Amino acid sequence: MSSTDPILYREPTPLVIPLVTLEGQVVRLEPLAMSHAPALAAVAEPDLFEQFPQVLRTLQDMEAYISDALAAAERGVECPFVIIEKETGTPVGSTRYLDIQRKHRTLEIGSTWLARRVWRSRVNTECKYLLLRHAFEELKVMRVQLKTDRRNVRSRAAIERIGARFEGILRQHMLVRGGVVRDSAYYGLIDGEWPEAKTRLEAMLAAR
Repeated sequence: MSSTDPILYREPTPLVIPLVTLEGQVVRLEPLAMSHAPALAAVAEPDLFEQFPQVLRTLQDMEAYISDALAAAERGVECPFVIIEKETGTPVGSTRYLDIQRKHRTLEIGSTWLARRVWRSRVNTECKYLLLRHAFEELKVMRVQLKTDRRNVRSRAAIERIGARFEGILRQHMLVRGGVVRDSAYYGLIDGEWPEAKTRLEAMLAAR
């Protein structure tokens, strides 16, 4: 830090994340529950989980995945959602807040996967919009981070389109697909950047 950089202050009250439902025009994000397992398993395909530590192929895989997510929620480090397509009322994927740092008021948006039939729709953009808006405007977080495989050009472009800034590569960061070594590209969005990012996201949604 330069001696000329301003010293910033934020409210030091620990972050509290209540269970909520976030409503958009085409999706509704509800707290993930074990009851969602059959519907999620029905739209899960193995290649959707190329960047995940585990591949979800069966109902049992999905139940284990949800069980792990709920255990993390119980520990206070994650807040998982099921993505409901409002037109049909059916689950089309999942996303979550994770790496929740309550003391520092920061979190990550990730572990997002979507049924193939809603790719290239407004679903993913609206999910990110709802999660970011809730994080910055209701939870009053200081920073939101996102990450993806260094080689995932499509995902990196999507993150950059919403206004998140590239912050660096974590080399040999994690194992995916049962042992493939992944370098992760990290992006961040801070509270002072949210108004511009919000305008950009709302324009993207209006164009769809």
